[in-house]
Amino acid sequence: MRVAIACSGLGHVQRGIESWATDLAHGLRGSDIDVALFGGARSDEIAGVPCLRRTGATNRLLTRGFRHLGGWRYGLGSPYEIEQTSFALSLWPKIRRGFDLLHVQDPLIAQWFERAHRLGLSRARVIYANGTGEGSGVQRRFRHLQLLTAQAEAEWRAEKPVGQSVFMIPNFIDTALFTPGDKLRARAQFGLPADRPIILCCAAIRRHHKRIDYLLAEFQRLREHAGHDALLVVAGGSEADTQAVIAEGKAALGDQVRFFPDVPRANMPDLYRTADIFTLASLHEMFGIVLLEAMASGLPVVCHDSPNFRAIVGPAGSFHDASRDGGLAAGIAPLLDPATREALARQARQHVDQQFSEQAVLPGIIAMYHAVLRSEPRQNAVPPRSAPDAPSH
Repeated sequence: MRVAIACSGLGHVQRGIESWATDLAHGLRGSDIDVALFGGARSDEIAGVPCLRRTGATNRLLTRGFRHLGGWRYGLGSPYEIEQTSFALSLWPKIRRGFDLLHVQDPLIAQWFERAHRLGLSRARVIYANGTGEGSGVQRRFRHLQLLTAQAEAEWRAEKPVGQSVFMIPNFIDTALFTPGDKLRARAQFGLPADRPIILCCAAIRRHHKRIDYLLAEFQRLREHAGHDALLVVAGGSEADTQAVIAEGKAALGDQVRFFPDVPRANMPDLYRTADIFTLASLHEMFGIVLLEAMASGLPVVCHDSPNFRAIVGPAGSFHDASRDGGLAAGIAPLLDPATREALARQARQHVDQQFSEQAVLPGIIAMYHAVLRSEPRQNAVPPRSAPDAPSH
């Protein structure tokens, strides 16, 4: 079995999808599956695929032009769509003959290859894992759909098209990589004080969705009412409004907040080790791999009270209504007491080991691959050549 895992942002963007692709490829390389990892930037582990990156000048120019020409109708409506479309076109000759499966979370890439497979232009059967929260109009386009939570599966059951294979398998992380460690050494590495409580948020530094502006306001409220000496640390990918958000935070909080844009993922385990509490300000995440990384590192989690967050965070969470002013601050305040947060922290690591570790999840993914290959006939697909189109690992 040859499996291609693809992600257009891999190698130049820090998001949950990129983490998912990397972790999955690493996990499968310990199995008997022949896997290749494709991304928008080449490295020792990634087969590079040329694309118009969402942050590039050409992409921005095309986005402005196609915005007035209905570009959204054909995959050119935004910088992310243009990146995915150009990536898919470049990826096609690399995988169209030599792979049995394409596993992907970027929705537009998945749609391009689903069409190609149905037309007999690509051998790889597509498994679309809905990690971006796409609606029913996208989900029903695929023969093979992976949903990441039981709630998502239950909600989709009534709308599922006849003949669609649906699998409920969550994301996972490497719990040998994300683990508690030397806090003082980690803080020294990032230039953080050794003697203050640290509240960590790992999310794209932006207002929309991740609501970092709300987080800053909640931390200010916490300082005013709780009289603490905690430090807020915000780490995440850069977006169009990142510099404005950072300037706003520094103006309001001064040296009570530190920002770390675009931390390489190789350094993230140590960043988690600097913290005492982990928090997210977003009201919804389709999954939230950072939650798993934080809990595996032994951190209690403060987040919005939603079914998805409760399903993922479980006994390690303090859940509050983050849609209202004061909601997140009310959740963080009790955990400034070391004994209180320790009660949640003790359960965090065990919860991830049991539910979201590689050992717990990977067998289900491999079983899904075999089920997809058994369920779909091969006669409409492009026959394989004797030599593969892309390197495998």
